[in-house]
Amino acid sequence: MSEEDFSIVPEDQCTLGAIDGAIKKYMVQYDQLLSEQRELAISRDEQRLLAERFRERHNEAARTIEDDKSNFFMDIESEKETLEILKQQQSQLRRDIETENAAYCELQGKHNAVKKQSEASTALPEKEVVFTQTTWDAANPDGLDLKTRVIYPMEGGTALITFEEEIVAQKILSMREHRVGLGEECFITAVAEPVQLIVPSYVEMDTRISSRRVLVSNLPDQDGDSLLDKLEIHFGKSRNGGGEVEDREIQDDSGGVVITFCDTNVAKGLIDKQHHEVEFGKGNKHKVKVTPFLNGEIRLFKTKLSVCARTVLLTGIPAVMAADGLMDLLEIHFQKGINGGGEVEAILYNPLGACTMALFEGDSSPER
Repeated sequence: MSEEDFSIVPEDQCTLGAIDGAIKKYMVQYDQLLSEQRELAISRDEQRLLAERFRERHNEAARTIEDDKSNFFMDIESEKETLEILKQQQSQLRRDIETENAAYCELQGKHNAVKKQSEASTALPEKEVVFTQTTWDAANPDGLDLKTRVIYPMEGGTALITFEEEIVAQKILSMREHRVGLGEECFITAVAEPVQLIVPSYVEMDTRISSRRVLVSNLPDQDGDSLLDKLEIHFGKSRNGGGEVEDREIQDDSGGVVITFCDTNVAKGLIDKQHHEVEFGKGNKHKVKVTPFLNGEIRLFKTKLSVCARTVLLTGIPAVMAADGLMDLLEIHFQKGINGGGEVEAILYNPLGACTMALFEGDSSPER
């Protein structure tokens, strides 16, 4: 710097005091700048921290949105599967409803058939009945109340003896071998064996009303052929509600007559009217009753082996004399208590070489 430059500086500014004042002034300004710089640094750091937190929140929010989006699609798939299951269940329910409706219709048909048969049963011919004795065992409600008839083929050289008391038959069986005297120290040996029969134990039947047959009851006492002819003439005429008769038959058990028509539309009209006046002679009219005829078909038939309680089979009887005489000797022998016997209700002997069929019927005695 030249001397000229110093010469133009004011004198009062070149003093030490002035310089010191200027330094202090600049120091104050410097301190203020440092303070502002620190504040700016703090503010910068805070902004960076806020920016970092914002960035973290942003990333977290983005992850949450992504997770929610993934869960949303998963929920949609789950709901689709649930909807498909519900559709399948709905289809199954519809099939079940259709099955139940079919079963209901079938049951309704059976109900109507049973109702029709019940109505027919109420219209069956009246028959007077009277109490005779107890035939049903109350302790055995599952028993079968049937009138059993069994044909028993007898072998040659055998006899059947039925005693009045069961205990006698059991005693004869327990003794097994019996020495029967024929007179003059002559005797035969007969072996006692139980009689085993195959009898019904359970029967199921289907019954239905015949569309072409009717049962005519409440008939007058007339000759069978004449009775059938009069009924065929009457019910063969359309003016009497009848039609062409295919067959007629008298029932031996009830005395009623079963008439079969060729046309299926005849029977119902006669049954609906029920009571008909039939002429069985000049001026001799009689009111008969026409009711449905039930056809029966066995669906299930079970049998069991039954041992006769009062009947004994004797085997090994030789043909040593006439059949009648030998049967009398057997009866006499087994009537004596000394021989283990008792009162004989029936006896049947089948000689060697002969063929005899024994008929067994249901025992109506109280103990049976």
